[in-house]
Amino acid sequence: MGGQEGCVFCMIASGKLKADVVLEDGDVIAFRDIAPKAPVHVVVASKGHVRDLSGLDGGDGRLLLSIMGAVARVAESEGLREGGYRVVTNCGRDAGQSVPHLHFHVLGGGTLGDIA
Repeated sequence: MGGQEGCVFCMIASGKLKADVVLEDGDVIAFRDIAPKAPVHVVVASKGHVRDLSGLDGGDGRLLLSIMGAVARVAESEGLREGGYRVVTNCGRDAGQSVPHLHFHVLGGGTLGDIA
């Protein structure tokens, strides 16, 4: 899973494109969304290029565990655990996926309603 030319999230993960990074480890990068849909809106993305959940196979359990661990750490660092938060991923254009790269949105910081 390397980077893909022209992929915005691959460019963020490699440092070629700036982002407001809130967490980074070997497999995952988390950064503030540039068009937030909630008071707190952080994107948690795989560093290696995977199109979406349907691009994963049975050998990707470690990556998913890393991503979900990062989601939990972001929620903690952003003060979302007590009040709650939402985690959203989209698979494909019809679902609203605007960047074809595996990522999860962590949303919180207030009552969310139907924003996902």
